[in-house]
Amino acid sequence: MSAQAYRSTRSTTHEDLSFEDVVMTGLAPDGGLYLPSAIPKLPPSFITKWKDLSFNELAFQIMRLYINEAEINDSDLKDLVARSYSTFRAKEVTPLRQLDENLYLLELFHGPTYAFKDVALQFVGNLFEYFLVRRNSAKAKGEPRDIVTVVGATSGDTGSAAIYGLRGKKDVSVFILYPTGRISPIQEEQMTTVEDSNVHTLSVNGTFDDCQDIVKSIFGDREFNDKYHVGAVNSINWARILAQQTYYFYAYFQLQKLAPSSKVRFVVPSGNFGDILAGYYAYRMGLPVDKLVIATNENDILDRFMKSGEYAKQQGVGVKATYSPAMDILISSNFERLLWYLIRDNLTGGDDAKAGTVLNQWMTELKTKGSFTAPSAVVDRARSIFDSDRVSNNDTIAAIKRVYSESPEKYVIDPHTAIGVETAYRFLAKEPAQYISLSTAHPAKFSEVVNKALESFEGYSFEKDVLPAELKALSSKEKRLKLIDEPSVEKVKQAIRDELKF
Repeated sequence: MSAQAYRSTRSTTHEDLSFEDVVMTGLAPDGGLYLPSAIPKLPPSFITKWKDLSFNELAFQIMRLYINEAEINDSDLKDLVARSYSTFRAKEVTPLRQLDENLYLLELFHGPTYAFKDVALQFVGNLFEYFLVRRNSAKAKGEPRDIVTVVGATSGDTGSAAIYGLRGKKDVSVFILYPTGRISPIQEEQMTTVEDSNVHTLSVNGTFDDCQDIVKSIFGDREFNDKYHVGAVNSINWARILAQQTYYFYAYFQLQKLAPSSKVRFVVPSGNFGDILAGYYAYRMGLPVDKLVIATNENDILDRFMKSGEYAKQQGVGVKATYSPAMDILISSNFERLLWYLIRDNLTGGDDAKAGTVLNQWMTELKTKGSFTAPSAVVDRARSIFDSDRVSNNDTIAAIKRVYSESPEKYVIDPHTAIGVETAYRFLAKEPAQYISLSTAHPAKFSEVVNKALESFEGYSFEKDVLPAELKALSSKEKRLKLIDEPSVEKVKQAIRDELKF
């Protein structure tokens, strides 16, 4: 049975939206995030039935539980999945690698842009095209075509993954905002060297949070939306969270074949909370996960919440520039989805509308006061599912060194993966279990930090040991970008108008 009805986290009334509605809209008009109010339960014998499925077969089974067959039939859904993962370099799509006796890495960087976000955004790009083709084929001759103008903010990997998922797609225009000077050179080259005419990159003089605020303001502009049909590819788009659930199941089944265990924990480098939220859905569906461990860098709003119950910006501090820039955020947008479930299930007796009312109050406090404090019923429930830790820049470097020096093949990890690995080592020392740490990006995308960690090792060479030829070639290509000299909503909207010319 598919979970067919979707709603906004901030809605205070009954809602019953379709999967297509939430994918094509992205952010709700009330500023909330779309989610399924009912999380589907797995078939009782799913472990026996699913344990030997391929990644694609598993993706189909999971997505089928969330997507009504009347919206996408079995044949079309299988085709969407197959096309989405045909672009990956690894046969398994997301292979599992043993790092230590009880520590495994889930390699999520085998897609076209060498980052975990490809797993979701290759699928999202194909979904956009699928729905637009269907809508436009039903129109009468001369009737205006449906279009989507994708507007997204990136702290690094989302932008390139979105661009590679949407490049060349008919009736789709892509505008990606990124903070000037706050992403790695390779990340910038991946975004700005794409030649497809429907792709536009906007370098904004500000922080990632500035870019994200601009995107949210654009989604809140009804008149602009009506004209340009704005769509989202950031992790606010529900389809991204859905697609990422697959690799939690796939990793679990891979681990059971290598080292059967009843105590499996996932450690996830977390910025915007989307990646680990997918794990939460897998857990709620019935995947036997012992704990989900949030690994943050020095921008640690999630770790502070887990320890104190207060969700607060660090007043007067702003975003810290760290060695793991994709996680440099003040507010974790997807945390709102988790809060909605925690409120509904622990404060409002299962009432969806009342959960929206409470969440609205908390989000207003966050916006006006910079913080809110959750009651103990919510915090205690969160702690029963999640644990957390914070990793400094120095510890990030130390983790890269440790993995390289202790692995026989001189394995190299990127700084975001290092946040997870360092956290996993800490928990292993005090709470034995089988840990799967998510490896979120290829180390070649963060040459400065990787070299800082490893340049003292004899025989190490970034170009020989780390850099793929495909990424090396980017530096010789011409860049296409537009500079936005201040974090201004109006200037970004004008840049979109200038490019689309209508």
